[in-house]
Amino acid sequence: MILPRLRVILLAACCAVMAPISASFAQGAAKVHSLLILDSQKGNPYDEVRAALAQALQGHGYVEGKNLRTTLQVTGNDAKEGERILRDELKANRYDVILVGGTVATIAAKNLLLGDLKQRVVFASPTDPVGIGVIKDFNSKPFANFTGVCYPVPPKARLKFIKQLLPKARTLGLIYADMPQSHSYNQWLKELLAKDPEFKGLKVIFRPVPLVTGENGDRLMAEAAIPLIRELDPQVDAFIKPNDQMGTRRQFAEVVYQTASKPLIGITKDDVMGDWGATAVVYPSHTSIGEQAARMVKALFQGKSIADIKPEWPKKYGFAVDLPKAKQFQITVPVEILQLAGDNIVK
Repeated sequence: MILPRLRVILLAACCAVMAPISASFAQGAAKVHSLLILDSQKGNPYDEVRAALAQALQGHGYVEGKNLRTTLQVTGNDAKEGERILRDELKANRYDVILVGGTVATIAAKNLLLGDLKQRVVFASPTDPVGIGVIKDFNSKPFANFTGVCYPVPPKARLKFIKQLLPKARTLGLIYADMPQSHSYNQWLKELLAKDPEFKGLKVIFRPVPLVTGENGDRLMAEAAIPLIRELDPQVDAFIKPNDQMGTRRQFAEVVYQTASKPLIGITKDDVMGDWGATAVVYPSHTSIGEQAARMVKALFQGKSIADIKPEWPKKYGFAVDLPKAKQFQITVPVEILQLAGDNIVK
């Protein structure tokens, strides 16, 4: 017979032994969330968006190697290759969330996964998810299994920036790569110019170059743009970069600066701060895109339905100005723009 006092001592000892065992078991049983990232190509904006996503997820408590397993793949800007990668990955692994970076990766995921409710897809930085067909608009809840954050600064915000910087400008030149995101963004610009009285009297002249994929595609498209730059230079007050693959890279900005006598308004921070050739830029914050996407991924990890997560535009913009180029093109940069640019000013 165990005396009552001895029984209490034995029970306490047993609990003391079991406590670390239980804690260890709970830690071992903690769910490891799996995330597949499929980016359209290497470089920015994808690298910066992905870095911001990882940092934000860590802030939400999802740490790589502990309770998060991330796999990164790149399509090489080839939708068919993206479909192959997704097919192989999903055959070999189960992922809680798939994040697709950019237009081509979003198209690949749409072609393979749209409507498959077992696969929850978050896009980050495609130009036009509405035109791609993965969402209806930015005011409605998702109709299928896709949500996320698009890339562009809204066309109205971009034109307002240009008007503020160049109040006397009446004609802009836009040379673009012949690809879906160019068509979508250009259509948004045309509709805005036709319907919004704020931009009455402002005109954009559009000129396409053929899309060239592969490692040398950016250089070849920039070279193809040279005769178009020369054609438009006498007709325009400024050039604006297209919202597409060519627009996000260095080569086109360099060619415009070397060829034209008019300033270039960019779309990425590096257009100015990387000395690519632009005079000024309002750009979507890659950090904001990554943070917004991370909140969506977190919500899905926690069991929220994708149908309840509305897609979003980037919530924050960045500004940058190259003052020597502004002086070269006889542009007086408003104080308000300099204040918004902060440290992003080349002097």
